[in-house]
Amino acid sequence: MTTTTLTERYIAATVKSLTPTAQDDVRAELEASISDAVEARVEQGEERTDAERAVLTELGDPGILAAGYADQPLHLIGPKYFLTWWRLLKLLLVIVPICAMSGVALAQALDRASVGEIIGAAIGVGISVIVHVCFWVTLVFFVLERTGADTGVKWDVDQLPEPAASGAGRADAIASLVFLAIGVGAVFWDAFIGFFPTGGDPIPLLNPGLWPWGISIFIALIVAEALLSVAVYAKRRWTVGAAVINTLLAVAFAVWSLILLVRGELINPEFLSFVFTGNGVESDTMDVLTVITGFCLVVFPLWDVVDGWIKTVRARRA
Repeated sequence: MTTTTLTERYIAATVKSLTPTAQDDVRAELEASISDAVEARVEQGEERTDAERAVLTELGDPGILAAGYADQPLHLIGPKYFLTWWRLLKLLLVIVPICAMSGVALAQALDRASVGEIIGAAIGVGISVIVHVCFWVTLVFFVLERTGADTGVKWDVDQLPEPAASGAGRADAIASLVFLAIGVGAVFWDAFIGFFPTGGDPIPLLNPGLWPWGISIFIALIVAEALLSVAVYAKRRWTVGAAVINTLLAVAFAVWSLILLVRGELINPEFLSFVFTGNGVESDTMDVLTVITGFCLVVFPLWDVVDGWIKTVRARRA
């Protein structure tokens, strides 16, 4: 049996992944360079075996050396596409899983699934979507990296990001207070003037039975939100304490309104009869409208919570 030297084994490991046309040239180049390096060490007094081992160690992993000869990257995504890949992936991970989970949760609610089933289905779909988004986006950029394709994405100064809104400026405080005032005004307008023409006395949208205590709770939450906006503006920044209070207020509003909706105490029955059931709308359709209303009563406070924490993180970074 023929004994192969370390040099022969190293060269064989290097050229095996190269194209046949390149193997002979690389083999000849390596044989010459390794031989010269070994002889130089031997002339300096090293043993030939030790000199050969030292030279091959300095050359490193033959796979990496072969990738250099073949001009093939040993990473999934290199610096050319990395930032584009990362920015796109972050954007999709913010949008796609939330939309998918919201859609599944709404569908499960319309199918009258239990709360546990809704949460389980939404989480399962969310995890699956996250995995798929990461895999397919990475695969696309992997192919671009290997083929050397040009995405056409070029950076210029117009792409510089605008300063992120802190949510603690005067305009933000005024906008928040005006929005809250409109909310309170809408409640009183609904009670005393009405939003829908009936040909007679106005029929309020909200259940008259909410007056005075139910509406008082709503106004108290509005006042608390207004005070929070003023406090944030006074500090010129969002803090963890402000984000926690904002979260508690949003959760309180969502829980309060959902309990009233489920009990049938939120919307005026007379209004429902005048607009829907009195015009032939069936109970199944009313159930769908109730689910959609409940979905909105969860989504909007949830977005308020997320927005508050995002602004808090930005303030802490600043």
